[in-house]
Amino acid sequence: MLTNIETPLENPPAREVPEEETWDIEITAKPGLLDVDLRELWSYRDLVAQFVRRDFVGAYKQTVLGPLWHLLEPLVTTITYAIIFGAIAQISTNGLPRILFYMSGLTLWTLFSNTLLSGSSTFASNAGVFGKVYFPRLVVPIASTINNMIAFAFQFSLLLVLIVVYYVAGADIRITWYALLTPVVILMVGLLGYGLGTLVSPLVTHYRDLGKLLSVSMKLLMFATPIIYPLSKVPERYRWIMELNPMATVVEMFRYIWFGAGTFSPTSLVYTGLFTLVVAVWGSLVFSKGEKTAMDIV
Repeated sequence: MLTNIETPLENPPAREVPEEETWDIEITAKPGLLDVDLRELWSYRDLVAQFVRRDFVGAYKQTVLGPLWHLLEPLVTTITYAIIFGAIAQISTNGLPRILFYMSGLTLWTLFSNTLLSGSSTFASNAGVFGKVYFPRLVVPIASTINNMIAFAFQFSLLLVLIVVYYVAGADIRITWYALLTPVVILMVGLLGYGLGTLVSPLVTHYRDLGKLLSVSMKLLMFATPIIYPLSKVPERYRWIMELNPMATVVEMFRYIWFGAGTFSPTSLVYTGLFTLVVAVWGSLVFSKGEKTAMDIV
C-alpha cells in the first residue's frame, strides 16, 4: 500500500512581520487643563480663514444691501439714541456731538457683545460640523472673533467719515497722538469678548437657559458701561465700581484718543489689559478642556 507521508520543508519561508503603523496626528483626550496645542492650532490657520469667509458670506446671503448692513444698523441705532437719550432725556455727552458720542460707544460695544455671544454658542451652533470631522475646536471662536472685527472695520470707517465731517464743520474735536493706539484698543475688546465667550461656552452647552440669560444680561450690562453717558457724570463715590467693568475703561479711552474727551487713568488701563489677557488665556484653557463633555451633550 502506498501512503502519502508529508515531510516538513527543510527551509520554510520566513513569516512576514507587519510593520508597525505610524500616524502623523494622534487624537487623544486632553487630560490636563493646560493642554492646548498651539502648534496644531496654527497648522489650521487656513481653516480659520475658511470659517471667516463662511460666516461673512452666510450672514448676508440673499440680502439686498449685503455688508452695508454693517453701516446701516449702527447708524440707525445711533440716531435713535441721539433722539431718545440726547434730545429728549438731555443726557450730557461731555460737549461732544451726540452722533459721535453714541456711535463711538456703540461700535465698541457691538464688537464686544457679538464676539462674546457667538463664542458662547460655539458648540450648539456647530454641532453638525463637530460631529463629522476633527479639527481644533478653538478654530471656530477665533474665526468668529476675526469676523466680528471685520464688521467693526466697516463701522469704524463710517465713524471716521463722520469725524471728518464734524471736524470740518467746526466741532470741538481734539484728536490726540494716542489715536495710534487704536489697534490695541480694538484688540483688547476682541480678546475680552473672545475670552468671556469661550469661558462660558461649556456652561451654555450644558445649560441652554444660560444662553438666554447671557443675551439679556448683555443688554443690561450696556447700561453699566458709559455708552449713553460719560463716566465723568457718575458720582465719584460710585465711579470705582464702574471702572471694575473693563469695557468702561476701553470706551472712555477710545473717546479720549479720538475726541480729546474722556475719563480714564493709567491704573485702570493696566487693570483692563491684565484682566483681558487673563480672561483670554483662561477662556481658551476652559474651552479646550470642555470639548469632550460638550460634544457628548450636543
